[in-house]
Amino acid sequence: MNCVPKVLRGAVQPVVRALSTTSFAAQKPAEDVASGASFSFELSDTQKEFQELARKFTREEIVPVAAHYDRTGEYPWPLVKKAWELGLMNGHIPEDIGGLGQGVFDGCLIGEEISYGCTGIGTAIEGTSLGQAPVLLAGNKEQKKKYLGRLLEEPLVAAYCVTEPTAGSDVAGVKTKAEKKGDEWILNGQKMWITNGGVANWYFVLARTNPDPKCPASKAFTGFIVEREWPGVTPGRKEINMGQRASDTRGITFEDVRVPKENVLIGEGAGFKIAMGCFDITRPPVACGATGLAQRCLDEASKYANERKTFGVPISHHQAVAFMLADMAIGVETARLGWMRAAWEVDQGRRNTYYASIAKAYAAEVANKCASDAVQIFGGNGFNSEYPVEKLMRDAKIYMIYEGTSQVQRLIISRAIIDRAKTL
Repeated sequence: MNCVPKVLRGAVQPVVRALSTTSFAAQKPAEDVASGASFSFELSDTQKEFQELARKFTREEIVPVAAHYDRTGEYPWPLVKKAWELGLMNGHIPEDIGGLGQGVFDGCLIGEEISYGCTGIGTAIEGTSLGQAPVLLAGNKEQKKKYLGRLLEEPLVAAYCVTEPTAGSDVAGVKTKAEKKGDEWILNGQKMWITNGGVANWYFVLARTNPDPKCPASKAFTGFIVEREWPGVTPGRKEINMGQRASDTRGITFEDVRVPKENVLIGEGAGFKIAMGCFDITRPPVACGATGLAQRCLDEASKYANERKTFGVPISHHQAVAFMLADMAIGVETARLGWMRAAWEVDQGRRNTYYASIAKAYAAEVANKCASDAVQIFGGNGFNSEYPVEKLMRDAKIYMIYEGTSQVQRLIISRAIIDRAKTL
């Protein structure tokens, strides 16, 4: 069982519950995008304890080795195992399975702190939550107990397999297929850019099960739980990416993989709905990761600006630099409010797609702007790998791409606005 400190396990009484305990049918309708619903972000004592625990872990364990994992591209198993031992992973797993039943908000508090140290290591630790999301959202009791329970028993991770070489944002373009043969499904296809692809114990896999090209996406795909060790499952080489190099990203080939019927989520044709529904609970954590990176940029730039002198004074005394720091702070604080609102909404059992897309798009752009400005403030040193900000700049870019590009988020947001305008 996951070694959560007793004082924390006994004290956990989340103010809110995650979507993992709410079925599709039980979700409340989304709030009107202009409703201005009231809410409070005052942290409970337990939330503060978890936040401080994650902060201490990050400062003592992650920050000192972040550059090493960036250079080598090694998967940070020692840190993943330590996070698991401390109870900083899998907190969203329901209590009836043995987990803490934490909300999305609680997980984001932890995620921002860990991402402050290294977003590559943060993705390695948090990426398993994306893989688990379909099971949390749509799994039956037996599926949850078997696959989520396994992650509590030992430090294992899961992965979310939807993206393909020619199907990223266009999920409806997925070509991986599964054909029913008796009590099994035969799975064939190739996935790409899969986080935790080479280290996961099991995967959520989206596959087309209706070959009719005219069949709507809402009925054409099915979601499966696929184990890594099954015959026919072959992870490819680890991709060497621009940033977040500690994260394990690979392609995965499925060749005549036999999937038992009990590993189908909900039923045939429900896959697309499951896959899309997951983003409401996984985009706020992406936004909190980008916010953690932005906060690190601000802290590194502020410290350097107070130490570096030009014309006889610290560069922080020059208005050009001081205003850059002020703009960075504005971005960090508002990005944090963005993920908090998105996480809070979904923890109320309401659909938060609008807020999640705003939080994800905005935090991604804040992270990239803060990283660029931090490099600028460091000057020539910022362009050198001996200083931390060049890594932050490389790590930041992916936030505008994965879990839905910034352009896709704008599409989602604009549709919500346009739909609302029709009712005015």
